[in-house]
Amino acid sequence: MKEILESIIRALVDHPDRVRVSEVDGDKTIFFELRCHPDDLGRVIGKGGKTIGAIRGVLSAIAQRAGRRTLIEVVQ
Repeated sequence: MKEILESIIRALVDHPDRVRVSEVDGDKTIFFELRCHPDDLGRVIGKGGKTIGAIRGVLSAIAQRAGRRTLIEVVQ
């Protein structure tokens, strides 16, 4: 799932080489910490949080098939 998240984010931003995703795998939850260039934060979050909400929805649907949950935190 980490690779899927990275590829989605890299397709959105102007500085794809600055995208960093760290993953903490728990028992039932996978926590992702997303870091990117400060100029790209607006693109990742989107107007009213719609873009990051859609990305969270996609990863959540993938994780549900495995009986797990996901959390994504965008960090500057």
